[in-house]
Amino acid sequence: MTENEQAHGASGFAIGYGKEKGNFRVYVCLFVSVFLLLVWLYRSSEIALALAVFFGATGYYFYPLIETDNARLGAGEYGIFIEGFGVIPWRSIESIELNTNAIRTIEVNELTLKLAKPLPDALIADWRSLPYHRLLMKLPWTMTRDNTVRINLEPFSRSPDEIVSALQRCRRRSGST
Repeated sequence: MTENEQAHGASGFAIGYGKEKGNFRVYVCLFVSVFLLLVWLYRSSEIALALAVFFGATGYYFYPLIETDNARLGAGEYGIFIEGFGVIPWRSIESIELNTNAIRTIEVNELTLKLAKPLPDALIADWRSLPYHRLLMKLPWTMTRDNTVRINLEPFSRSPDEIVSALQRCRRRSGST
């Protein structure tokens, strides 16, 4: 058994966000928001209040990035689970691919899962109904019109190649290739 397989377990794989991926976004936005609220209290500036609300909302949106103890993406013998989305069985996944898009000088790595069935038929556990306090927070996935789930791999704690190879290894082990 390789070191990578030992780290992820022999039969499954689960990964969360990296330790330093969201700290700057969340803490700086919340600090600026509190500072602007103090400016609003002392100066009664509506612009400071509007900016405080904006920065506070931005920090709130990115808050899940600092919750590094929770698994956001994983796989096992039954399929792939995605936080805030659900569990997709292997038989409902047509392809698993890593797409790299270049935006100026930044490379964005996305995991794309092409579904073989319409979304309601593809999920064996539907987690898309979130608690009210989580509705406006960042989710790790987006869904396209062509029945493809896209996951930005930048905030995760492992490299994109490791994540895709672990998912493909889990798929092979389940016997659904």
